[in-house]
Amino acid sequence: MSTSLILPLVLIIAMLFFMSRNQKKQRARQEEMKNNLKSGAHVVTIGGMHAVVESVDTEKQTVDLNAEGVILTFDLTAIRTVKAVETTQAAPAAATDDSTAPKEVSESTTDSQSTATQTESEK
Repeated sequence: MSTSLILPLVLIIAMLFFMSRNQKKQRARQEEMKNNLKSGAHVVTIGGMHAVVESVDTEKQTVDLNAEGVILTFDLTAIRTVKAVETTQAAPAAATDDSTAPKEVSESTTDSQSTATQTESEK
């Protein structure tokens, strides 16, 4: 075998190795997500529907979702993501706390500052 064929062959083998490794990691993450799916979790399906898990049937590989009072049954593979549940106490506190809110800057102040910066850079 000539040296001109060895390098492309090594690159192809390395590319296949890394692609299979990434797919294996992704499959493991998906399997872990399905195994940790519990009743009450907020999920998003592959169709983009946001719902709450009512029950999980591991034998049939299905999940019952409650979407605003409508119970629907999906395959476990139809769950794209499990959303993090937000705490209800933290949200009102953040909404009423104005001390951490960013201060508004008027456009005239920003324009005068940028003009001053341009003038200094021209000197």
